[in-house]
Amino acid sequence: MRGSVDGLGSSAPIGAMLPAVFADDDLAQRFVAGLDEVVAPILSVLDCLDTYFRPSLAPLDFVQWLGSWVGAETDGSEPEERLRAAVAAATYLHRIRGTRRGLAEAVRLAFGVEPEITESGAADWNARPLGPVPGERSPRLHVHLRLPAPTTLDTHRLDALVAAARPAHMPYTVQVTTTVPAERNPER
Repeated sequence: MRGSVDGLGSSAPIGAMLPAVFADDDLAQRFVAGLDEVVAPILSVLDCLDTYFRPSLAPLDFVQWLGSWVGAETDGSEPEERLRAAVAAATYLHRIRGTRRGLAEAVRLAFGVEPEITESGAADWNARPLGPVPGERSPRLHVHLRLPAPTTLDTHRLDALVAAARPAHMPYTVQVTTTVPAERNPER
């Protein structure tokens, strides 16, 4: 969470803007100095307002709020780096939502691992009318995720993520398994 910055001065002190009649008035100068202390944090935020809307630069608590504002697929348990990436990519993911690429990108951002996606659809072109229809007759979607140390919570998170990012009409299944370590080739 953010807090106040000790000794933060005002970027626009009110005392310097007072009419000449109050420039030498000690009471007026002390009074507006107190106002400067109250207004300084507000002016500091306004001076840096554009950085609040950049997930890479904004304070963490604001990034969490910004994520809810732009509809980022987060659950609050992500590490800071992954949270910032998800918030930054949220608007892009909304454009490609419901596509294979959109689903793969959403899973990669949430888990940091590329998923294996199997689906029933396909696309083809044929110069002759009434050519064979590609893909399978019934729609299906299967998302397989390999993680180093999967938990049941990962399965639930993946299920919720796929339910939100898949095409609306498509039934789906999810599977989370352990990554198989690569075999080592002994040196000869």
